[in-house]
Amino acid sequence: MTTPWPGRGTPLGATPDGDGTNFALWSSTADSVDLCLFDESGAETRIPLPEKTHHVWHGFLPGVAPRQRYGFRVHGGYDPANGLRHDPAKLLLDPYAKAIDGEFSPQPDIFTVGADSAGYVPRSVVVAAAQPPAGPKPLVPWDETVLYELHVRGFTRSHPAVPKNLRGTYAGLAHPAVIDHLTGLGVTTVELLPVHHFCTEPPISQRGLTNYWGYNSIGFLAPHGGYSASGTRGEQVTEFREMVAALHAAGLEVVLDVVYNHTAELGSDGPTLSFRGIDNAGYYRLAGDDRSRYIDYSGCGNTPDAREPYVLGLILDSLRYWVTELGVDGFRFDLAPALARSESEVDRLSPFFDAVHSDPVISAAKLIAEPWDLGPGGYQVGGFPPPWAEWNGKFRDTVRDFWRGRSGGVQDLGYRLTGSSDLYAREARQPFASVNFVTSHDGFTAFDLVSYNAKHNEANGEANRDGTDDNRSWNCGAEGPTDDAAINALRLRQVRNLLATTLLSTGVPMLVAGDELLRSQGGNNNAYCQDDATSWVDWELSDDATGMREFVGELVRLRRKSPVLRQRDFFDGRPAPTGDARKDLAWFRSDGAEMTADDWHSPGTVTLAMYLDGLGLRQRGPRGERVTDDSYLLVLHAGGDDTEFTLPGAEWSTSYEVVFDTAADSGLAAPTTYKAATAVAMRAHSLLLLRATDGDD
Repeated sequence: MTTPWPGRGTPLGATPDGDGTNFALWSSTADSVDLCLFDESGAETRIPLPEKTHHVWHGFLPGVAPRQRYGFRVHGGYDPANGLRHDPAKLLLDPYAKAIDGEFSPQPDIFTVGADSAGYVPRSVVVAAAQPPAGPKPLVPWDETVLYELHVRGFTRSHPAVPKNLRGTYAGLAHPAVIDHLTGLGVTTVELLPVHHFCTEPPISQRGLTNYWGYNSIGFLAPHGGYSASGTRGEQVTEFREMVAALHAAGLEVVLDVVYNHTAELGSDGPTLSFRGIDNAGYYRLAGDDRSRYIDYSGCGNTPDAREPYVLGLILDSLRYWVTELGVDGFRFDLAPALARSESEVDRLSPFFDAVHSDPVISAAKLIAEPWDLGPGGYQVGGFPPPWAEWNGKFRDTVRDFWRGRSGGVQDLGYRLTGSSDLYAREARQPFASVNFVTSHDGFTAFDLVSYNAKHNEANGEANRDGTDDNRSWNCGAEGPTDDAAINALRLRQVRNLLATTLLSTGVPMLVAGDELLRSQGGNNNAYCQDDATSWVDWELSDDATGMREFVGELVRLRRKSPVLRQRDFFDGRPAPTGDARKDLAWFRSDGAEMTADDWHSPGTVTLAMYLDGLGLRQRGPRGERVTDDSYLLVLHAGGDDTEFTLPGAEWSTSYEVVFDTAADSGLAAPTTYKAATAVAMRAHSLLLLRATDGDD
């Protein structure tokens, strides 16, 4: 047996230096720790770590090099009622592992105290230090950001231009044909569903399914091995870095959806894979009256205790690593309030917020919160401090309700179209704090939102009980696929309405991969376990899908060149500083008159127009120059009957040119100009965007 040198207690994890590797593991409750090395045949060698410094067990192993597979066995008390769950029969992953090799197989020995688990769990891998990321980052300003949420595997799994061996991998996402789609669409930032190494939960495996979305992390510093085309002995790290570099070279940022609110060890009856066997009470929030129970703010069985220094340190080290060594540009935090809770409440003075805001690397990244969890007071939309942006669930719900004809008035819609100042206009926050979306990975796709009234999740094996029933959807007259041409035309119009509203609203728009291609999940609104054509993007495009892609691309291009559509400051509804009488923002009803208080609150108001004055923009360019833009009139009509909308009078503009009309077959209207105060015909359930031309007709 190799005799270890004392080594050092920092950094945590496995650190090779050319002569060998230093191993360091924190545990405040262990009696001793064995390092377990595995050779190519799988044979295990156990080496007790000889030193302990401030609860960190450590040792240096000469000759141990990158690609070496390893794990830990931790000796100590087993007393669940007092929070102790040490069991040296369990092989444990290193919380600081930068690569993980092998699969998790939920066999009975995993769950049985004293039974050896080594044959059924993955191994940590020693990884060589990475070079700094090559090339500059895109550094897209928040107000110019267009997010595009995608799944690494599902986005390319069926892409015909990607070689078969690369489909569904990091390398596949870096393929030129895939990048061409992203840049052609005009998005600036891809938001990847979880890529931290994850495992499938045993109940899902027992149904013959997998955790497809990946919200079940077990390796906060390790790129998921299943998305690697090149190998899982450290190759996944290189492949991930090269993917980021390729996206950066195309001008695209990379944001990761990160899951620090729970781990794959689940509840009291879950598998012991890492943290639970290392220092259960140190890593997790436990119930005060019975420390065998886990406090669960995620609905997934446990919650890491971000109040504890070594847990918070792991989260921060993970975030820094992904930025500094793997090159990513930001993070979307799943169920973010769970990380900021004190005893039970969400605490804006929590150690988590303080640490993130004071860290020069992390605070400079794009930070996006999913601002809700399942704990008391967990709905925190609008409650995060700068520099955070938030998924705006109120935007999603309001826009869905309006276009399905259930809004009960338009009082909330005005806020959502203009950056949600009711939520974000305080504490120096700006409109880009609002991430505007109508669909995400969780729920219906845009096409299913207009094709189904109810969820159809039978394939998930949970008797259709899973997934939300609050879909705020409308099937346009038939449930699911239909041959009715009128219904199909209406559905396309409704998808255009939803996507146009998202891209023409102030704030940061987020699209979901495949919505621009009319992707359907067959009415499944919770496809978390569907690693098949249900979830994969279908690249065999119909004419309708091709037309929708072109429509979305034109919307993104207009947004990019029009600062008035992506304001850095909130509107105030007062005359702009250009000397004329026009306001920076004005609202009109269908007869061309400005909205009154009664109009806003009337449930009968189904038509709303928003005038944006581009000539009086308050923002300035990067060198201080005043920015000007065209002025636009956005008209939204959610009524079920055709109508007429009377354009505002000449004091606003002498004429208007149609830019987009969702009632047109493609949504791209033929150039048509109308004089001020003209009554313009509008189809039921349609949207118009007009450019104020001030006499240039």
